[in-house]
Amino acid sequence: MAHLTAKPPVRRSLPQGAARRAVGRNLTAYGFLCGALICFAFFSWYPMVREVVLSFQENNFVDPAKWVGFDNFRTVIEDPAFRAAWLNTAAFSGLALVVGYAIPFVLAVVLNELRHARGYLRFVVYLPVMLPPAVGVLLFKWFYDPGAGLFNQILDGFGIPPLSWLDSSSTALISLVLVSTWMNLGTGTLIYLAALQSIPGELYESAELDGAGLFRRVRHVTIPQTKLILLVMLMLQVVATMQVFIEPYLLTGGGPENATVTVAYLMYQYAFNFGDFGAGGALGLMLMVVLMVFSTIYLRVARDNEGGR
Repeated sequence: MAHLTAKPPVRRSLPQGAARRAVGRNLTAYGFLCGALICFAFFSWYPMVREVVLSFQENNFVDPAKWVGFDNFRTVIEDPAFRAAWLNTAAFSGLALVVGYAIPFVLAVVLNELRHARGYLRFVVYLPVMLPPAVGVLLFKWFYDPGAGLFNQILDGFGIPPLSWLDSSSTALISLVLVSTWMNLGTGTLIYLAALQSIPGELYESAELDGAGLFRRVRHVTIPQTKLILLVMLMLQVVATMQVFIEPYLLTGGGPENATVTVAYLMYQYAFNFGDFGAGGALGLMLMVVLMVFSTIYLRVARDNEGGR
């Protein structure tokens, strides 16, 4: 009885030209990857490592650096502005979530429902993002001018007394939130709009056949279908707003009475106004740790919620 034996698989070698092209494609891909890794290492990872080292040193980049342990952390914690900076940063982040998180989504829903002039309105919404941040902030500085500012002129037209937008501790912080929301409105709106346009049209058609109006379609179709992007944008919003710097730096200088001093602005003051880069690094390390803890907890809760469904 003859025994059948399995034939070994035949290995077919690529033609020499095809193999050469495959190697070329791989080398190109690895070349781009190495370039990206070098950029990340030089502009992201090295500064983070350098900040950790700097936070334990007494360093003004003139005299030789000296290791001081946790003295920099004690210095910033004992600063009277330390508590105000964290409270203002948390308040700014909370107000930005209330104002700047909902408005882009609403605008995206409105733009998605329009049938005419959609491209023009997208351009108008995205226009503030194309302006340099300093230009946008200085534009609002004129809007907030207590004398001839645009906002007070509008209030005057309604018979309302003018406000000291940036000179009053009760209105300064919300004024910064409005600036930040306006400058970043376009990015969030276009991201949400892209997510909305990826929703299958059949879902909306079924909802309309069931008699669902706009608000019911948004509640039962739009929000569930864009839940992932909403969660990601929420985390990015918190991380970005906790690092707010340019608005208090250009508009209020941390005033009035430390009402708008933030952690990032206080870090800048220590490093570049006081020449204490170690204390500035310590404050930056605290902020980085807080954001890392928040991001870890947030991602774990979001993953558990997704897994429980």
